Amino acid sequence: MLARLARFSFRRKYLMIFAIWVPLVVVLSAVSGAVGTDYHTEFSQPDSESKKVGDAFKAIGNGDDGFPAQIVFTAAQGNQDPEVQAAMTALFEQVDAIRLDSKNNVLTADEVAALPADEQAALTDPVKVVSPYSEDGAQQTRPADAPTNTTGQDVSFAQLTVTRVDQATTQHIADAIQELGQDVRVPGLEVEYGGQVFQKFEFPASEILGILAAVVILMIAFGSVIAMGLPIGTATVGLGVATAVVGLASRGLSIPEFGPQMAAMIGLGVGIDYALFIVSRYREHLLMGEDPETATVAALDTSGRAVIFAGITVMISLLGLFIMGLPFVQGLAVAGATAVLVMMLASITLLPALLGVVGTRINTTTRGAAAVVGIWVLCGLAGVIVDKLGIFMLVGSLVVVLTMLYQYNVTVRFFGWVIRRRTASTGWPGSAWLRTPLPERTEKAREHRFWFRWSRFIQHRPWPAFVAGAGVLVALAIPLFGIRLGFSDEGNQPKDTTVRQAYDLIADSFGPGTNGPLYLVSTDPSATAESVAAVDADLAQLQGTSIAIATPGREVGPGTWSWVVYPTTAPQDAATSDLVHHLRDTVLPASGIDVWVGGWTAGGIDFSSYIAGRLPLLIGAVLILSFLLLMMVFRSVLVPVKAVVMNLLSVGAAYGFIVAVFQWGWGASLIGVDHPGPVEAWAPMMLFAIVFGLSMDYEVFLLSRMKEEFDRTGDNATAVADGLASTARVITAAAIIMVCVFSAFALGD
Repeated sequence: MLARLARFSFRRKYLMIFAIWVPLVVVLSAVSGAVGTDYHTEFSQPDSESKKVGDAFKAIGNGDDGFPAQIVFTAAQGNQDPEVQAAMTALFEQVDAIRLDSKNNVLTADEVAALPADEQAALTDPVKVVSPYSEDGAQQTRPADAPTNTTGQDVSFAQLTVTRVDQATTQHIADAIQELGQDVRVPGLEVEYGGQVFQKFEFPASEILGILAAVVILMIAFGSVIAMGLPIGTATVGLGVATAVVGLASRGLSIPEFGPQMAAMIGLGVGIDYALFIVSRYREHLLMGEDPETATVAALDTSGRAVIFAGITVMISLLGLFIMGLPFVQGLAVAGATAVLVMMLASITLLPALLGVVGTRINTTTRGAAAVVGIWVLCGLAGVIVDKLGIFMLVGSLVVVLTMLYQYNVTVRFFGWVIRRRTASTGWPGSAWLRTPLPERTEKAREHRFWFRWSRFIQHRPWPAFVAGAGVLVALAIPLFGIRLGFSDEGNQPKDTTVRQAYDLIADSFGPGTNGPLYLVSTDPSATAESVAAVDADLAQLQGTSIAIATPGREVGPGTWSWVVYPTTAPQDAATSDLVHHLRDTVLPASGIDVWVGGWTAGGIDFSSYIAGRLPLLIGAVLILSFLLLMMVFRSVLVPVKAVVMNLLSVGAAYGFIVAVFQWGWGASLIGVDHPGPVEAWAPMMLFAIVFGLSMDYEVFLLSRMKEEFDRTGDNATAVADGLASTARVITAAAIIMVCVFSAFALGD
């Protein structure tokens, strides 16, 4: 079937390019733009104590079940100064007056006042404010002379609770609050905004960085502009289709705002890799003396088949995330799997058509073509560095067009839209030099190549190589056994951000735990004032050790009692997690009434426990399905077992490395992490889905070539060595491209 598809795509190349793929990109992009996208993060808590706390608050209409945030302020003249108090109280009242309409548009007090009374009644209140000047917030001020205050000034904060809405609406609420704060102008007064609500994330120009890196690597690997351009072009077209499809899917699925970046990261990586493998095999068959059509069919029938199985393996790994049962994770799985599917289809349909266009010219590169590629890459890098990517890429593209027109003596007369080509005798000065082909890279005989010699070296010393390779992987995986899942707090943000400055002000005056309060709730029908007082007494015994502040229990609704507890340790610290478990397992049960521990910090702990419990199911399901697929492909049991075990070891090594850096702090400062903390709870599941899938990609390509050699020769030792020698260079280039594409995303916040 692949042979017929390759032959059809090659012979009907212009139909495939201009009647199928180009219209597909244009139409889907237009439809996606017209319909619009609806990226949103639907964060639903799994069943846990913190969810019970949230449900209890919702049942009585209390706003404490939201995202915690703070407005932190300090004034040289003191926070009790009448002018400071009047200005901040007015700000808190304005923040408290913010409303949301039915479309989640954020409205300020003035905008609300302009609406008719019936429309005002339909608005919702998204922000709960507890002012430090109120009775409930009396403990939210630390005087300059307080023992715990090391700032030398009064520090106060208003505790905000923002309703759980999608990420975009949350950001609009944060922007509205900060805009209101800009109107507060009191000499000596400093205002900062803390909590995840006020964090701002800006994605870097990751796609273009990945493409620029791939251009350089492919130029080095192929030595040909056309051979480099085919994988880049195929992946770019595929990315356009995948992005449009993911945008349309966001209308019906909970795909987070960073879903397109996820799809681009995985899609670009696999798209370039898949096309790279097919192009390499095509060039190999051309060197054997085959004509372009025969070489295309042979490349698709071998490497194309491996691309299909590799793509299915990656999709299985990504779609395995559905086992986690979280809507936003399922949305990410769909986005990533969609990108892989589109890239796989583009590699076996669009790429053969492009090969039909270039034919035997795939190894030909002129001086002008090499020059414009270098100019385009430099312009792209300059645009990223100075943050003017659009302008620099436009200039680079313009230079490319003008250089190519000059190279081929093309004159464009805009008045009358006349395009003509000058004759060779009257060509532009230097155009002939630009058209001069660069010497084609001569390929060494296989037995003289590095990877052939390396394959024979490994083949002759299998046990030392096995022990060394396995030893490195096992050593890197050892830290995995000490992994602690959780969520990092705002103390890891850059020091010049408002959330970090607010975090530091609170930590330096109240203690770091004040940045992550715990909310305790009891709906026990047997709760009385006496039993609530017993809880107060138990919490008071922990003050000064694991608890910094504990508010007395109060009835916030019929039959619902609530406490607020501020730990002495930061939200991401292991001691805070220990406190939550100590309260749940020992302290609160002794009170005689049921009391639940919740809030954002406790919710993160519960979420981490949920992920840790579901992760073995994800790993097990993906391993079994991958094993069955490989068993069908290679008609073997030992080969799939070896592949699964080796890739599981490599994933374990990746986990261990991350634990050593982010949790233990080894070299963390080199990448801008101030202090170690837990491994993000979502990281292991996403890493497994991505890393296992992509590493199995290379496994499939390598084993496919080895099986080809074995079917041809019947000699296992020769098949293993020759298979490695034939694919090692391509796999290495593909892996380096993948590393560069992913590294580009590491430049983001």
